[in-house]
Amino acid sequence: MLNTTIGVLLPFVGTTLGAAMVFFLRNEISPRLQKMLLGFASGVMMAASVWSLLIPSIDIATENGMTAWLPAATGFVGGMLFLLLLDTLIPHLHVNSDEAEGLQSKLGRSAKLMLAVTLHNIPEGMAVGVVLAGAMAEGSGITLAGAMALSLGIAIQNFPEGAIISMPLKSDGNGKGKSFLYGMLSGVVEPIAAVVTILLIEQLLPALPFLLAFSAGAMIYVVVEELIPESQSGKHSNIATIGVAVGFTLMMILDVALG
Repeated sequence: MLNTTIGVLLPFVGTTLGAAMVFFLRNEISPRLQKMLLGFASGVMMAASVWSLLIPSIDIATENGMTAWLPAATGFVGGMLFLLLLDTLIPHLHVNSDEAEGLQSKLGRSAKLMLAVTLHNIPEGMAVGVVLAGAMAEGSGITLAGAMALSLGIAIQNFPEGAIISMPLKSDGNGKGKSFLYGMLSGVVEPIAAVVTILLIEQLLPALPFLLAFSAGAMIYVVVEELIPESQSGKHSNIATIGVAVGFTLMMILDVALG
């Protein structure tokens, strides 16, 4: 139970620590560093989608006598469509953008910036919950070490995400406390999604291969739709590419070494 609790909370802790940088950094994150961090987050999410989610989905389906690719393919597409729906409905605003997306809303800039990061965190929370639930279930083939590797990897990439949301809020004139609070709250959805998934494990276990791939599809949507375009816009895009390589390699090593 202690390990599961740690696994659930680690990503939120990463976001919170990143948001706390608002108390220690004087100025907004430089464009170069921001691109590096966005690329790093992209690499982590891509590697996690493959090694922690899609490959286990295929392995479990094979062991259960299913068509190996079917749950992975349908779940992946389902996750992409789910995030597309949320992206279309939820009003949000990306960093370095003045044009809000989603349905029209009277929400302020700060709230929309927070919702943009929250959209990133929904699939991450789902992924952590599904993998931890799989590790708790007998015969799933998912190890607790592998689940903790995913949780740790997401926590590492959540650190810069927390800073990326809190620092611009401070630059917009918000106080440090309010900026930190918004950055921290953007990560609350992760433990909530994880806990709900774990509580429903008995009902969800038959659909575990689909749910793993569903989480992968949702994460890849965020990478392709938002993180990569933001990191590759303007100058210094090569720095973002290096960040992708570092993040992908780190997450791959964590998953293979610990899983």
